[in-house]
Amino acid sequence: MDMTEHATHNHTEMAHQHDGGMDHRSGGAAHAGHDHHAMMEKDFRKRFFFVAALTLPVLTLSPTVQSWLGFKATFPGSHYLLFLLATLITVYGTWPFYKGAIKAIKSGVLDMSVLVSIAVTAGYLFSAGTTFAFQAIDFYWEISTLVAVLLLGHWLEMRAIRGTTGALRELLKLIPSTAHRLNGDAVEDVSTDVLAAGDLILVRPGEQVPVDGEVVEGESSLNEAMITGESMPVSKQAGSQVIGGTINGEGALKVRATKVGEDTALAQIVRLVREAQASKPPIQRLADRAAHWLTIIAVVAGLGTFLFWFFPGNQPFVFALTLAITVLVIACPHALGLAIPVVTTISTTLGAKNGMLVRNASAVESARKISTVVFDKTGTLTRGEFGVTEVLLFGDEAEDEILAIVAAVEQDSEHTIAQGIVRSAAERGLDLPHASGVKAIPGKGVHGTIDGRSIHVGNRALMEQIGVALPDDPRLVALEEDGKTLVFAASEKIMGAIALADLIRDESRSAVAELKSAGIQVAMLTGDSKPVAEWVGRELGLDLVFPEVKPGEKAMRVKQLQEEGQVVAMVGDGINDAPALVQADVGMAIGAGTNVAIESADVVLVKNDPRDVARLIRLSQATMRKMRQNLVWATAYNAIAIPAAAGVFQPFGFVLEPQWGALIMATSTVIVAINAISLRRVRLSTEAA
Repeated sequence: MDMTEHATHNHTEMAHQHDGGMDHRSGGAAHAGHDHHAMMEKDFRKRFFFVAALTLPVLTLSPTVQSWLGFKATFPGSHYLLFLLATLITVYGTWPFYKGAIKAIKSGVLDMSVLVSIAVTAGYLFSAGTTFAFQAIDFYWEISTLVAVLLLGHWLEMRAIRGTTGALRELLKLIPSTAHRLNGDAVEDVSTDVLAAGDLILVRPGEQVPVDGEVVEGESSLNEAMITGESMPVSKQAGSQVIGGTINGEGALKVRATKVGEDTALAQIVRLVREAQASKPPIQRLADRAAHWLTIIAVVAGLGTFLFWFFPGNQPFVFALTLAITVLVIACPHALGLAIPVVTTISTTLGAKNGMLVRNASAVESARKISTVVFDKTGTLTRGEFGVTEVLLFGDEAEDEILAIVAAVEQDSEHTIAQGIVRSAAERGLDLPHASGVKAIPGKGVHGTIDGRSIHVGNRALMEQIGVALPDDPRLVALEEDGKTLVFAASEKIMGAIALADLIRDESRSAVAELKSAGIQVAMLTGDSKPVAEWVGRELGLDLVFPEVKPGEKAMRVKQLQEEGQVVAMVGDGINDAPALVQADVGMAIGAGTNVAIESADVVLVKNDPRDVARLIRLSQATMRKMRQNLVWATAYNAIAIPAAAGVFQPFGFVLEPQWGALIMATSTVIVAINAISLRRVRLSTEAA
């Protein structure tokens, strides 16, 4: 981990420790986590501007800089003021690096914070010696500019890094703050927090269910897609189980609470998200690996330089120490502090312009290694809304006539299936006849009158209730085997049947084909039934299909793929996808999905286009190329600069003067910045691939 990742990881642990339980209104640790990340970004910004303001007078007062530029700016006590300014920069500006270095060393990693801490401390102590003890060049100017540039780099990086703890806060918002508790015949509104198992609760049409429970009276259908992934509304009647956070349909229900607080299904999802956040290992950043070896080289070279020139070289202590400190300071190039953050900032901006909001910068590094992409079905590969796929005729009416009759009866219904029929009729431009006396039959369908004809629209149970026989048609069997929903229309006898399904996105076909052509395995996880899942899998040519997966099992499935050696991207839009999005190496949320999914994801696909998964992989590949190139530019000069600063070439009459080292370092920084900016020219569209 680099310094910012250490802070992020440690913060997450701290947030978990502070979260004593579910807080329906504040979001507990999730809220604290969100605020902490904002505070970190603000802290780096504040420290950068403070250090930048002090660096200007340090440069002006530095005798070394004055000698290079040929001017004199001294006054009584100026060298003490220079020492004081450099002390403030070293203590206040470098403090986050010192803390990061301690954590890194404890974890056995010599990251950027360790290298910075060694270079700044060595340069500062040596310069303090030139102020109070001996005559030599000072490094006040060098350590000041180094700290300023590194703080700028980490500020830019923190702007691109976002945590996932906001998912917990969004999850907890799903539970309504109040519930209608029944006390005899009286209805009282109480806080959901005070509900206990055994309480009787009234859930009105269109409301969210406050707790897990069992229906004791009433009939309705519930939209459970956000929790279970089941695309079809689920019929409920006495004895049925309901889940807190799901949305009631057209009928009122009396529910007896069976699970409250930490025992509810939603609380278990919260727990799974929390566990996935804690267990997901942080990736070893590219800059960390470069900094690790550069730190080892710098320390060994610096120590070797001092020992060589002081003992066998028989040079004065100050001379040997000057060369050693020069090696340490030069080994920590300014450009290394910008090599990754500048590329990260530009890549996240480029992603945003192409409809990919990168919330976690490390995802851009991980995406290039993706070997398996796992899609949620409902709302991701499919539209998340029902549409008509077939109309079967059993009477004298034409296809459009049947669809218009059914849509006319259903047009005022809020039922998901009814809305799908009405939407499909509108897409065909059909004129709907007038329906009167429309009445819902909870859990079965609806009845109405059109042009004096009594029309019944609904499922098989409704047809049996009104005594209408259904034809023995193999087409009906085939449609049901595909998991499609059948809605029958009848007057005195059966008129026709409409088949509906969660419609596959047009973009999904090309998205899957593009990923497979790149050698990436494509899988689908869904809480939907096996027939529905297999139908979608066949239509899209998926490699793996996991049907009837419960919310808690989605993260487990992702983890199983990871244990098989796969680098997994998870793409989803629902509440039930949150644990899997966090568990995946790269979590991607469809932008029209729930706030929970968006907060859980590393990347948000704003345009709701699954083809953006392949675009993100191309962005990752281009970004990593730039990062590698920048690390080469940021460190390559060390191959010559470190030996030269160590005095290796002194027998040939050449010693690298600090001003030349600074010039080379500045050139390296400019090259890094220009190379990073060139990333803006990368095109991510399919035709550019």
